Amino acid sequence: MTSSGTYDFGPANSAFVLNAFDRIQIRPSALLVEHMQRASIEANLLLAEWANRGVNLWKSELLTSGVTSGFSAITQGTATYTLPARTVSILVAYVSTLVNGSSTDRILSPISTYEYGAIPQKTIQAPPTVYWYNRQITPQITLWGVPNLSSTYTLNLQVMAQVEDNGLASGQTPNIPYRWYDCFTAGLAYRLARIYMPALEDKRKMDYTESWSFAASEDTEDVNLYIYPGLGSYYR
Repeated sequence: MTSSGTYDFGPANSAFVLNAFDRIQIRPSALLVEHMQRASIEANLLLAEWANRGVNLWKSELLTSGVTSGFSAITQGTATYTLPARTVSILVAYVSTLVNGSSTDRILSPISTYEYGAIPQKTIQAPPTVYWYNRQITPQITLWGVPNLSSTYTLNLQVMAQVEDNGLASGQTPNIPYRWYDCFTAGLAYRLARIYMPALEDKRKMDYTESWSFAASEDTEDVNLYIYPGLGSYYR
């Protein structure tokens, strides 16, 4: 006996919905249009919940000013730039500086709304060193210092982006990786149990919590963390 040799398991959204209803003991023959409409809404709310829970590595995306659609090029004297609406959070921000045909990257540090408000002179033009991420419905990033004329800057943002909408029509598949399939089904079953099968809500919540812990613990960068003491001041 041999294995399949394929890696094509990718059920449609509708298949996940049917499986989620099975987990709360509602069979396909009992489903109405109302059930599918509720399931579609709950599936998208589940993905919104995941965005709030934290970093989803498969939705990490590099936005580049002047290259990414909806993200304008950096211009002298302009501090604030609108980001694509799909931006959920900024993981890393760095500026590429072009001088005499040579590009150098430099990390920018994030600051809070309070810290930006505390800057006494917000219009000083200088090489940017920090940024304020303004998390509005249409998010914005504000640089300080304000980009000056001394160099050509390109702002690069590694961001967590919104998961694509989950639709049931035309065989659409979820915008999630294979390792999250069970968590998606378990989470959807839990949400549907709230509406259609309250007696099973606690059990489906336990299933979802367990599945989430497995998926979330795997969805991390497998790198070492190094912590060094700051001893420089002792030698001055």
